[in-house]
Amino acid sequence: MSNNSIPLDVAAAEDHLMRFLSVEGVTGQEANIAAAVSDALKKVGVPESAMRFDDANKRIPLPTETGNLIVDLPGTRPGPRLLFSTHLDTVPLCAGAKPRREGDRIVSDGTTALGGDARTGVAVLVVVAETLLKNKLPHPPITLLFTVREESGLHGARELNPADLGGAVMCINVDGQMASDLIIGAVGQENWEAEITGRASHAGVAPEKGISATMVGALALAEARRAGWFGKVVKSDGRGTSNVGIFGGKDNKPAGDATNVVTDYAFIKGEARSPESAFATKIAKGYEEAFTKAQREVTDDAGGTAELKFSHVTSYPPFELGKDTPIVQRATKALKALGIEPVLVFSNGGLDANWLDKHGVPTITIGSGQAEIHTIKEYVNLAEFEKGCRIGVLMATLDD
Repeated sequence: MSNNSIPLDVAAAEDHLMRFLSVEGVTGQEANIAAAVSDALKKVGVPESAMRFDDANKRIPLPTETGNLIVDLPGTRPGPRLLFSTHLDTVPLCAGAKPRREGDRIVSDGTTALGGDARTGVAVLVVVAETLLKNKLPHPPITLLFTVREESGLHGARELNPADLGGAVMCINVDGQMASDLIIGAVGQENWEAEITGRASHAGVAPEKGISATMVGALALAEARRAGWFGKVVKSDGRGTSNVGIFGGKDNKPAGDATNVVTDYAFIKGEARSPESAFATKIAKGYEEAFTKAQREVTDDAGGTAELKFSHVTSYPPFELGKDTPIVQRATKALKALGIEPVLVFSNGGLDANWLDKHGVPTITIGSGQAEIHTIKEYVNLAEFEKGCRIGVLMATLDD
């Protein structure tokens, strides 16, 4: 099937996209967008009995309105089951988005982000189902997966039960920008936290009796940078990145509440990323060593030190697919059939693909027009969105 022979209704595809962009559904609050997707699927001919929600939200350690939406399309010809995935949620900056068309783009009104990440993917999956059913195109069994809480930690994909995927052997995840980019791998991430409990004292009358949690944290971060663990990390045994995201106090309050009191508590949170899981852990441990060293350096007049609680946990694992992996070959074949030269990409950001691959389903991620994501300048490139829709339909119908 060539580009010209794909029976894609471009106007209908863009209508789906505009509709989904207008439905609010920030991370953890996906019930409304899930209902809109379910309604759209029913209207294009998917029976309600083919749609279900899993219970992943019961295992996610954050309040989450609904589980992942899973849709099964029976095959019209033999072949291994394919999985198409994307995420339902947007970042909070998308709340209240008002999409409008501006030439060959869809934009917001400039006060919010748009939500193209990944409502473009949501639309592509619905368009694939609609195109297959409307035109009676032959295809193997297909599962559509719409995950929750991707933006706040890939939780929906992480807590997914692989048995719910019906034995899918490969996956096309739609969550990128350029149709020519095939994301075949991504870094893993380790999250770390440090709680420092010092001792309050009057900063003017008796500062020597206090133990400054703020100073412990500051010295620790300076030491982590000096030791090469901050920002871009390049060592003889690995490479990665790290960042310090939060330096505060209890319950989202500042670390300290007055200049005349030695700060007795600080909470610091950061991340470490690497193509190698063990090296991401090593970066986190580098921070732990820096905090331990700083803890020893800040004392009161009796030699007392602050209490330090440091922890780190895997947020998602890294993965990388070889060029000869069946899903990479299938995607490459699809792009070339459409006259698109594929560019294989390794991402420095996490994707649902990280967990889907961990669950045993090799996953590539394709683009469908989202751009300037997570900013008020976000837009959807409609030409790339159309290409994403065509790639999806072709991936679903290629001969094995």
